[in-house]
Parts: sequence; C-alpha cells; structure tokens
Amino acid sequence: MTLSFFIARRYFRSKKKRNFITILSTISMVGVAVGTMALVIVMSVFNGLEDLIRGLFASFDAELKIEAAEGKSFEVTEDWLDSIRSLEGVEVLTEVIEDNALFDYNGNQIVARLKGVSDNFLDQGRFKNGYFWGDTTLGTDLRPAAILGRGVGFFLSVNLNDVIVPLKVFYPKAPRSAATIDPNQLYSSAILDPVAFFSIERQFDDEYVIAPLEFAKNLLNYGNRRTSLEIKVEESHSINSIQSSLKELLGPRFLVKNTDEQHAGLLRTVKLEKLFVFLTLTFILAIASFNIFFSLSMLAIEKKKDIAVLKAMGAPDKLISRIFLKQGALIALSGAIIGLILGFLICLAQEKFGLVSLGISSAVIDSYPVKIAWTDFIWISLAVIGITLLASYRPAFIASKVDTVKEL
Repeated sequence: MTLSFFIARRYFRSKKKRNFITILSTISMVGVAVGTMALVIVMSVFNGLEDLIRGLFASFDAELKIEAAEGKSFEVTEDWLDSIRSLEGVEVLTEVIEDNALFDYNGNQIVARLKGVSDNFLDQGRFKNGYFWGDTTLGTDLRPAAILGRGVGFFLSVNLNDVIVPLKVFYPKAPRSAATIDPNQLYSSAILDPVAFFSIERQFDDEYVIAPLEFAKNLLNYGNRRTSLEIKVEESHSINSIQSSLKELLGPRFLVKNTDEQHAGLLRTVKLEKLFVFLTLTFILAIASFNIFFSLSMLAIEKKKDIAVLKAMGAPDKLISRIFLKQGALIALSGAIIGLILGFLICLAQEKFGLVSLGISSAVIDSYPVKIAWTDFIWISLAVIGITLLASYRPAFIASKVDTVKEL
C-alpha cells in the first residue's frame, strides 16, 4: 500500500469528526451511486429492446436474404437454385415474389404487400415469437389460402370462420400500346381463402399478406423471376460463414443480407438512441460529481496544516496531489460500485419477475425487456473514472501548492 493511498483512505474513513465536509463527501458518493445505477438500468433496457426487435424480426425475416443488387427482381433456374441448395450449411431455401396489391374483402379495400412464398416457408421457424391463430397451411393449388397480418385483417374485417366470403386480390397489368376501354383488361384478379392471422410487429402486421408462390407468380405474371430468396442455415453452421460463401458463389450481382442488415436503419437508430442516452446520463452524473470537487476543495483548506507538515518532512508536490486524487477516487468508486451492484440487482429482478410492466394488454411481452451486458459496466466504469479525474484534479493541484512556511 502506498503512502498516498494510506493517507487518502484515512481521510475517507475517518470518523473522528462528522462535519460538513464528511456530509458532502457522503452526498457525493450517493449521487455517483444513483447516477451509476440509472446508467446500468437504462442501458440494460435498451439492450433488451434491441434484442426484442431482433427476436420479432427473426420471426418474419429469414436468417439470410438474397436480393438483386440492381433492379426489383431476377431470373432463376432450377439448376441455379440447386447450386444454392447444395451449398453446405443451407437447410431451407424459400423462393419469394413480393409486390404491392389491392385486397378486397366484403367491400372493404386496402393496398398491402402480397408475399408469395414456396411451400417450405413455414419450415424456417416463422412466427415463433408474437401471436398466430388459424390454419398453418397455404391451401391447395385449387384453393390457395392466405395468412394475413393482424392489422390488414382487422382493417378488412376478415372473419376466419366465414368460408363463403373470399379475399379478392387485384394487381395492375403492364400498360400496352393498344388502348382499351374495358377496365377488366387493366388489372389481374384472383381470390384467396383467409385462414390465419399473425401479429409480430406493426410494420409487418399492417402491411403483409402471405400467399402461395404459384398464386403470386400467376397473378403478378412473374414467370421465372423472383424478388428474393430466403435461406435458413443449419444449426451446426455459422450464419456469417454461409453468408460469405453465398456472396462468393453469387458474385456482385446479388446482395446477401443477414437479419440485422435487413433492418439496418432501425437497429442503427436504436443504437444511436442508446448512445445519446448514455451521454446525457453521463453528463448528469458529471454534474452530480461536482460535489466531489467541492468536498475535496474544502478538505484541502481544512488540511492545510497537515499538508504543510508533510511537505516540511520532505513530501513532494506529487505525493500531495496523489493523496487528493485518490481521495476523490475512493469517493467516486465507492459510489460507482454501490450503483453497479444496485443496478445489476434491479435489472436481474426485472428480468426474473417483471417488476415494471408495459401497461399494454396486446403487447408481445408483459414487462420492459432488459439484458445485462458486461461491456456496459466497463464503459460506465470508464466514464466514472474520467469524471473523477476531472473533478479531483483542481483540488489536488491547489493542495500541492500550500505554502509550508505560511501554514506552520
């Protein structure tokens, strides 16, 4: 144990005098503890929200998605598709045709996203999070069926138990040179049997209708073109390694996106919000830590004679500075440790028991999600160390400049 730390610890733990300086030091420690605890809780909530978003998107999105680098769609052949299926690590490949269409149910109409998928779409673990009610099949070739987002279904007032009323789908045809006055020649139409609803996230619930690939191909007249391919990776293989292999196989004409890249904008927004909240709370913590500055400044004034004695005994200015820097560190780090422990325990209790609920009856989860990340503890500790050094530097400098002759 160094001399500077020994003296700083004696000042910190001294119970001989309970004066205003001691009270101010205690207030400083409590302020750091509360600020640190708030940082831990808020950062953990943002981590939980980020994980929740990823989990919800994973219920609808594929682990890997292949799209054209340019254009809306691309041509496929069976040999080309087989080359992708045969790639080691690829478990399921789903063909997708996706476009906007007009939906009509019993006179109610809405423009939504028609997503035609091959039969193995549900084999990719879709809708494992969120809600799903109804039939899990997409009908037959003669009677194709549709799985509707809850928002689309509620807007159209779809009754799953009414097998008589069909869901009509309309899609505009490509314009031709020869004009026609028959409106029926301007669009293609077909019917679906609504058999199920899904509810994952509003972005999907209010926009998507899932239908068989053959239905979408015939209605939209896509032929051998596809808008995307969705891939499920075998559990024994890394998604990143399969993504790299697909990029190498397909070349620059195609984009291969993982789940994060498919919603990069939203996840980037969540991370930016987390960063700005961290900076804001750190600034508040810095303001609370001004008490450290005042308590150390007053301690330096009170201990002038002690400092003069130390200097008369040959103590250099650096030793005096270290005493007060370590005194500030003891105050701040004690508060930080208490705050980290309290924050961890509160987050653990929220994770296990759901102490704070969302207050939304139709939410996918009942309480605020939290996820404890140890990297957050590191960043918070570094922030506390930086604030402590800033708050302690000036009092330590003043203490080191005490005039020995004048004070003795």
